[in-house]
Amino acid sequence: MKQLKQIYAALEIASHEIRLVVGEFHESRFNVLRVERTRCSGVAHKEIVDEQAVVAAIIKLITKSSHALGYKIERVLVAIPAIGVERAAKRVSVPLEEGSKRVRLSHIQMGINEAVSYKPGDDVELVNIGCIKYITNGITSRKMPIGEICDVLTMNVDLLYAKKEIVYAYARCVEKAGLEIMDICLDAYAMAEEAAVFEQTVDKYVIQVDLDRQDTTLSLFTHGKLVSCEVLDSGYGKWLTDLKEAFGFPSDVGFRLLKNNLTFAKDMEEDAVIYLWNEEKVTKQLTMKQLYDCVKDDVDAWINAVNEACAPIVETGDGRYLMCGEGMEIQGLAERMGDFNALAKVYVPQIIGARDCSLAVCLGLFYNWKEQLEIRSDDRICADIRDITNGTQIGKRRATDDEGSFTKRLKSMLLSEK
Repeated sequence: MKQLKQIYAALEIASHEIRLVVGEFHESRFNVLRVERTRCSGVAHKEIVDEQAVVAAIIKLITKSSHALGYKIERVLVAIPAIGVERAAKRVSVPLEEGSKRVRLSHIQMGINEAVSYKPGDDVELVNIGCIKYITNGITSRKMPIGEICDVLTMNVDLLYAKKEIVYAYARCVEKAGLEIMDICLDAYAMAEEAAVFEQTVDKYVIQVDLDRQDTTLSLFTHGKLVSCEVLDSGYGKWLTDLKEAFGFPSDVGFRLLKNNLTFAKDMEEDAVIYLWNEEKVTKQLTMKQLYDCVKDDVDAWINAVNEACAPIVETGDGRYLMCGEGMEIQGLAERMGDFNALAKVYVPQIIGARDCSLAVCLGLFYNWKEQLEIRSDDRICADIRDITNGTQIGKRRATDDEGSFTKRLKSMLLSEK
């Protein structure tokens, strides 16, 4: 059957929830078809601590999404946390056969197969093939030299590894949920794909800051490569704890208040009431100033921790920050960008249907896979193409029926007025 659809599903097991994005590449555009998330308490500081809870959450998420889409999701792209990341650069040479001496895709595939056979240790597992540079006749290029004439194709291949136990733990949860893993990718690498970080690092350092609930991941990029990752044991969850201890707010209420109401502006309306609630038949209220006072010290401490960790890079004068992750949904943090020790800006995805900082990793998984397809011969998608076709047709009929009935009622109203 001819493959007409390029529909994929991206899965991220985050610190407090599981996220799924289903999307389609159509011609030159990427369209989001479905976004789902569900709470999960089975992860602590990026490590699986309750496998059953994670598996159950994934099953719940996939079941709900499959029902909404009209077809069963069977395969996913999976994000792996950037813990204990190791980088290796391999240089391989592929001699071309006598004859045309033209570079073919098969030559590039041979070079990559030789490069990935390298393993730096038994405690790590290959996760990403990073930057690839091709050398033909002394000329270096990032573009595949298909059709170029040369005697030997030389390739410099960047390989990224993560802790083996972490990779296997995440993969095991996904497979126990009944899903096939199409590909894995470091979450930091995927986020950089979505935010176009690689294109910004030709002549400078970019420090990607992923603010999550439990942790903050700092990833260093330069010359189009992911160089290193460091995880700080502090996230915006501490700010939620502050609110819970002071006012008794659960995490979801605390995050909503921080996201929509936290401000560091000097001209804030200090007495403005931003939240009302009842406690033992007594109405209580939270002002903008109270919210600010409750979390200010911990926000300051987090900024100082990032500045201190990145100081050696920033001191070179060529570093800058790109702030990402779910925590950057807290809009007031944009007012603190001037407090970092280098130029800092917030990145928010701009894809319709997924304009949420927490979805940057899932979105990046799609683009990473798209790049891999230029080399791989893989026509798999997230579901059976027949199920997708049938589900799409059913969805169209439902939409037509609903629209038709509304149109009929509207026509009858207009006609009755005549």
